[in-house]
Amino acid sequence: MQEELFDKPNPLPLAACLRPKNWEEFVGQKDLVGPGEILNEVRQNIRLPSFILWGPPGCGKTTLARLLAKEVCANYIELSAIHAGVGDIKKIGQNAKNYTQSEKPTLLFLDEIHRFNKAQQDSLLSLVEEGIITLIGATTENPSFSVISPLLSRLKVLVLKPLLDNDLKIILHRALSFYAKEKNLFSIDEKTENILIQSSNGDARKMLNTLEIALGLALIEKKSHLTLELLTKALQTKIIPHDRNGENHYDLISALIKSLRGSDPNAGLYYLARLLEAGEDPLFVARRLVILASEDIGNANPKALELATASLEAVNRIGMPEAAIILAHVTTYLAGCPKSNASTIAYDKAVEAVRLHGSLPVPLHLRNAPTKLMKELGYGKGYKYAHDQPYLKVSHDYLPKSIQNISFYEPKGIGYEKEMIKWFDWIKKKKE
Repeated sequence: MQEELFDKPNPLPLAACLRPKNWEEFVGQKDLVGPGEILNEVRQNIRLPSFILWGPPGCGKTTLARLLAKEVCANYIELSAIHAGVGDIKKIGQNAKNYTQSEKPTLLFLDEIHRFNKAQQDSLLSLVEEGIITLIGATTENPSFSVISPLLSRLKVLVLKPLLDNDLKIILHRALSFYAKEKNLFSIDEKTENILIQSSNGDARKMLNTLEIALGLALIEKKSHLTLELLTKALQTKIIPHDRNGENHYDLISALIKSLRGSDPNAGLYYLARLLEAGEDPLFVARRLVILASEDIGNANPKALELATASLEAVNRIGMPEAAIILAHVTTYLAGCPKSNASTIAYDKAVEAVRLHGSLPVPLHLRNAPTKLMKELGYGKGYKYAHDQPYLKVSHDYLPKSIQNISFYEPKGIGYEKEMIKWFDWIKKKKE
């Protein structure tokens, strides 16, 4: 029966064959299509608003546009900004005026809208403004940088996310059923299934394309079970088993952080590569590097936190695979920074003091005095504004009286902390 199924191969890719035919079949993006959410609500309107779908590949942008057009019975036109131009837009606009008169709206789905230059985007302005067409743009790029402001102000931006593992599992099982036509003709074990899903990084199209190749290999080898070996052949890369919620996940990120804490860039890069090649979320790695920059480097190099934070934003905007370059950059930088956990230790000491001494009263001279009564009670009395004092010399204390002699922060004299020690010593001498 296997061979009969493939005697006449379907001319369409598997991803196209499995594209949902109605709203109920759509999987994922619950924040947009779930009950009471925006797309679930607007599909019940006679005319849709114009908007942009911004999200990674294979998350459902094109499918949503087609389903919405079907829901409102629109005259649906689909273009790719890679091939279309101003002439195409003008022609669509002219034809759309006739449809508008007969109360049949024209819905233009413009894929890769970020590929349109300024002049091409300008050609859409009046059509959207006057309601001649409903525009649904799709992009994998941040619209703030790729879509001109006048057009962006006329469009609602809806953010789509990579599909969740559970969403991909539903789509995967549909694909197996589509191919098999009967239960268990093609089977897949849980481990291979999980690896296929993880290797897809939230991209349903990527997963289905890989599955299509793997099932074709299974047919050639006359196997009814999709094995890890066949999947590896389909992926054309060595599969690295990795459970994002399992022990290996925590072991690898722990090894990365400890390698950087120990100033070993080579080990840091190795564990970074292990994580990313296994399909780890790059944003998870970037967040951990931000924490390390503050926890383990701190004031020894204040710029470390700036770079780590910038890398988090960059990884979020760029995505894989280029995000790996950004993470490699910050990984090697953090490994080469002088290390100090003095701020972390200082905060722990402060917390201990708070828990030990309770809510000590703030000294009166440090309290705010916005009302007359507060001033009469001595709030703010005697406070000396540091910038008005010669050499920032201030004689009063800032801690509550009972803990004035406690020292929480003790710089280690590493990197920029050397300069901090000099400054604190200078201030101390001026106060004496």
